[in-house]
Amino acid sequence: MAEAMLDYSFRSDTPIEPIFHSHTRYEVYYFHEGKCNYLIGDSIYHMAPGDLIIMYGMTLHCPKADPSVSYIRSIVHFDPGLVKPYAELPRAVDLLEPFQQLKNYRLRLCGEDKAEAERILELMHKHQLRRDSIGENRLQLAFVDLLYLIYGLCAQPLKERREFSSDKEAAVQRIITWLESCYKEDLHMEQLEAELHMSKSYLSKLFKEVTGVTIFNYMYRRRINEAKMMFMLEPELSVTEAGFRLGFKHLAHFSRLFKQYAGMTPEQFKRQNGQTSV
Repeated sequence: MAEAMLDYSFRSDTPIEPIFHSHTRYEVYYFHEGKCNYLIGDSIYHMAPGDLIIMYGMTLHCPKADPSVSYIRSIVHFDPGLVKPYAELPRAVDLLEPFQQLKNYRLRLCGEDKAEAERILELMHKHQLRRDSIGENRLQLAFVDLLYLIYGLCAQPLKERREFSSDKEAAVQRIITWLESCYKEDLHMEQLEAELHMSKSYLSKLFKEVTGVTIFNYMYRRRINEAKMMFMLEPELSVTEAGFRLGFKHLAHFSRLFKQYAGMTPEQFKRQNGQTSV
């Protein structure tokens, strides 16, 4: 049944608790208004009206909204099987490719694209309100139209992603998976060399080619992103404790890297987010 395979909330303004969660369904999230940071995996998105995020649901994610202002968003959770019949139509495209290849991706909509997305979202709500089989089917058709809009807007990032060879991407993914398990520890390239059975020089060159940053830059950026999430989700956490949890032996080193990657000191970041404990 379409109702079981698609859940839609239009312009929801219900207050939320910032709790990381995941689910087996894919998600389309549209930000209408408010003040919100969206945490997805190790990334933080500072949201602006017109932002649309596609999500591969199994990645842990969590919106952190300012409760002092209205937080309005539209959200679609859907089973990938919902769009299978449309893949069999003549000249159909793979509407799930953006979710499967880009995983979690933000589109900053403006102008005609923003107006079209909001028109479709409102039309979906109109059909939803019918609460009958015709409404359910028209809701589904309108959502497929939204997926076509998203597919078109993702054409360029999808093209860029296809340009990397699968072998290179697989190797870099192995590096990232290994780093994810030990990024809070002291890292030595010899460990990575032994783990992946590739030379240090080749690993370094490959990682920079695919990601655009060095392995050490990635590791430190990962630590600082984790620190920002910790400060957002644990307001009373001190800078000293955060640095200790992330494997920094010296507070000065943590503070220097935080400023380098975040553009401000940890104390400034905490004050900006309404937190005072340092």
